[in-house]
Amino acid sequence: MNSLKRIKRNSLNLIFGSFVIATFLSCGKSGSPAPIEPVIPPTAANTFANPIMNGADPSVFQKDGVYYYLQTNGSSIVLWTTTAMSKLATAIPKTVYTPTAGAQNSRNVWAPEMFFFDGKWYIYYTAGNGADISQRTWVLENSSADPTTGTWVDKGRIFSPSADFWAIDGTVFEFNGSRYFLWCGRPDLTNVNLTQNIYISKMTNPYTLEGTATKLTEPEYNWEKNGFGVNEGPEVLLTSDNKAFLVYSASYCGTDDYALGMLSLKVGGNPLVKTDWIKSTQPVFSKQVQNSAFGPGHNSFFKSPDGKENWIIYHANSATNQGCADKRNIRMQKFTFKADGSPDFGEPVATGLQITKPSGEQ
Repeated sequence: MNSLKRIKRNSLNLIFGSFVIATFLSCGKSGSPAPIEPVIPPTAANTFANPIMNGADPSVFQKDGVYYYLQTNGSSIVLWTTTAMSKLATAIPKTVYTPTAGAQNSRNVWAPEMFFFDGKWYIYYTAGNGADISQRTWVLENSSADPTTGTWVDKGRIFSPSADFWAIDGTVFEFNGSRYFLWCGRPDLTNVNLTQNIYISKMTNPYTLEGTATKLTEPEYNWEKNGFGVNEGPEVLLTSDNKAFLVYSASYCGTDDYALGMLSLKVGGNPLVKTDWIKSTQPVFSKQVQNSAFGPGHNSFFKSPDGKENWIIYHANSATNQGCADKRNIRMQKFTFKADGSPDFGEPVATGLQITKPSGEQ
């Protein structure tokens, strides 16, 4: 971390082939990134161009015409609000939570995501005490109508006793009346085997899990094992006809081959049953050298203001071998659906290319 990974994980010395991996740092987060401003292309009245801003691990939540945006900051949680995602860079960021120095959640604050449940706001985030192996998932709660005001109360860790080990990238999705928590976990308590898997548990309330955790997916294919085996950054896309797709990031984020994979829930399937999810054998979104998109991953989804378009937002590097540090930048683009109802993300759009803004933007 410390200027590596999403600023994720402390000091990792990756040595491939017959060499060994010393200390882990995980896919892309660093403790205290030094901001490097990307070159933001000029925009026209009805267009914008990628990248839209500097950063990593983007997350978007929409409510009442407002987009709430978060990304990895390393030492605190910062919230941006806007009514036009193409103008995100002009939004004024506000620090909404800074953990107590020396606490178990005070360092390597990664991948925050915000949700609104039962009349309250919740932020799920990753943090530890500075040692990579200490990374865990945590929850904050705010009862204010406006999440940029009020008090964010620390609700502590959210975890399953059956899988109480290194955990990052927590997210929530609601399906058929139930609420589920998804996260990335590394079960090896010795920090020797760095393989990262994705787990799921049902939620009793917004900060408590019930039952035994299920491992939904683990690195199986070569494209999921560049650097070392990684399945992380789960994000669920729910369609209007109640189909569920779990999109995740695969391979070590320090490689150019960090990419998105996908699981599709069978019709009538149970989200807690691994065999009810069908795994894509190939990445669904990956690097495009000619488009200056290296290591695209850790995504989120949102709708255009008028609700007519679907958009994906993600981070990537603009050049090869830039790793998972502060050179990553944020990009977004529209996507469609295939005849079978599954999402078609296409390929990362070239940097500098003028793109029509989300429909309904003012």
